Amino acid sequence: MKLYAKTIPQTLPNWATVVTQSADLIEFEINDEHPDFQSLLEELETEIEPGIRGVKAEDLCSRLGIEMSNPHLHHLVEQAQTLISLIATHPNYKQLLDEGYQPDLNIADAQTALTYLQWELEQNR
Repeated sequence: MKLYAKTIPQTLPNWATVVTQSADLIEFEINDEHPDFQSLLEELETEIEPGIRGVKAEDLCSRLGIEMSNPHLHHLVEQAQTLISLIATHPNYKQLLDEGYQPDLNIADAQTALTYLQWELEQNR
């Protein structure tokens, strides 16, 4: 699991590794299979909504001493477009289509929506 932060503590747990670091963004990866990380998740788990248990990102970041980054919307749109392109070309997705999967909205609809959003963001710069 990758996370993006503004600040991180001097020393990270052994299940977290910095991938890239710039002046305003730190990308780090968490080995979410590591037993110590799993123990932390169990310790922080709460009932988020009635019947739904999980860990709030705010609680996890607070415990780790991490200030999360709030990436620009333009950057998030670019990431979403990349992910949608990967989904569209993924063999499992193609197999679903070959087996008759026909959603009301498709990958092209999602790509179009993101393109419109990107145009709007560029006009408002």
